[in-house]
Amino acid sequence: MTLGTLILYIGIAAIALTAIMFFLKWHKNILMSFLQNFAGILFIFSGWVKAIDPLGTAYKMEQYFAEFESTFSGTWMSFIAPLFPALSGFSVSFSVIMIVFEILLGIMLVIGIFPRFTSWAFFVLVAFFTFLTGFTFLTGYVPPDANFFNFSAWGSYNPNHMKVTDCGCFGDFIKLEPRTSFFKDVVLLIPALYFILRKRDMHTIFNQKYHLLIIGISSILLVVYCFSNFIWDLPHTDFRPFKKGANIAAIYEAETEAAANVRIKTFKLKNLSSGKVVEISNDVYMKEYMNYPKEEWTVIEQVMTKPEIESTKISDFSIEHIEGYEATDHYLENKGWRLMIVAHKMYATPTTEYITVSDSIFVNREVTDELGISYIIPEFERIETKEIPMVKYDWKQSYLDPYQRKVSPFVREAGTDGVETGLIAGGAGDDMLRSFEEVTGMDIDLYKADDILLKTIIRSNPGVVLWKDGTIIDKWHIRKLPDWTSVKTMYQIE
Repeated sequence: MTLGTLILYIGIAAIALTAIMFFLKWHKNILMSFLQNFAGILFIFSGWVKAIDPLGTAYKMEQYFAEFESTFSGTWMSFIAPLFPALSGFSVSFSVIMIVFEILLGIMLVIGIFPRFTSWAFFVLVAFFTFLTGFTFLTGYVPPDANFFNFSAWGSYNPNHMKVTDCGCFGDFIKLEPRTSFFKDVVLLIPALYFILRKRDMHTIFNQKYHLLIIGISSILLVVYCFSNFIWDLPHTDFRPFKKGANIAAIYEAETEAAANVRIKTFKLKNLSSGKVVEISNDVYMKEYMNYPKEEWTVIEQVMTKPEIESTKISDFSIEHIEGYEATDHYLENKGWRLMIVAHKMYATPTTEYITVSDSIFVNREVTDELGISYIIPEFERIETKEIPMVKYDWKQSYLDPYQRKVSPFVREAGTDGVETGLIAGGAGDDMLRSFEEVTGMDIDLYKADDILLKTIIRSNPGVVLWKDGTIIDKWHIRKLPDWTSVKTMYQIE
């Protein structure tokens, strides 16, 4: 679905609801009622698709916080930068609060609860969204080696310069470029200002004594609903590419081939002395590149053709075995059943201990044989003791419990049926993984991957994914992991 299609559907729903209000004489101003209904339904829907996956919004917030930290670190306002990593630690809480507030605000607009508060709250929230999307959109003008506040270094717009490439306004349901989202928010400022200026014209449905009851019940239900989609279970609807039933191997191959077929369409060049920017086709540039020497011209952008298939996070699917070899094909190309234990983050405290070891010291001695030929041979001299550092990991028992109580028996039983299991960890070094294997006693293959990729695959830490022939068959939140016998029976695994 595109943004235009969504806006059309919401507009139709708003017109229908406004028509009902007109016939029931619940309106004061027909335009105001339509705008209330349109903005309210839009907020309810955008909040709902994020409530399905609150962790997705939290991860998006972490991206924004990281970008803000990087931006302010290189300015005189660097004292602000440490604030953002601290805020990032509360991303999940911020996500739930923002989602619930957004949906409640939509309900309040449709019903007409507390017009003064609702109108100002809507304006503030839209202004906040406009700031975020505007900042992200404008980073498209900032070269990778320049700071956002170094305005003189800004160049032509290039979406590849943006570190946050999707605003997350509609979760993973619709991916919007920050530029599109920014203009959407700018347009929403119009009804936001209208609500403030004409709040007395806002309609109100139901008796005011029910308003607090509606808000209270809605708040409780929404919080519980958000929690159910990441604390107790996976999101009940999966908008991400790694969904159940997706043939990851086929999609990966198609996206890789489409990306390989992308060609340079045009070159954008800038004259270093005059600042003049020209855009010429690839064919012309290949023939006339001698007319644009590097001493006088610089390439500021290569405009590429669009791939036949838009890439998704599946294109970034890459895992590495702990022994150092590429193991992506192990899940994509190998036939048969496989289990993937996903741990996008591991919780252990590294400590350095020094151990005493004995070291034999040898010295080189020159000897001459009977023929007068000299040789250098090592000769034992003494034994020295020395202390060497060794990193050990103190694992949180609360983190190990799910593995020891649920995952380990599950994997062990699956192994008796010939099903291989691999644990793919994000942000963990080899020593950490070997320590984990030792403390859990799990005899499985250990892999490493990008933590963002792992968060996209499953919204649980740890989470369990069942594969067959490069296709995701099922996924389980750690709290909902069934016993292996049930899985074996359900999918007739032999």
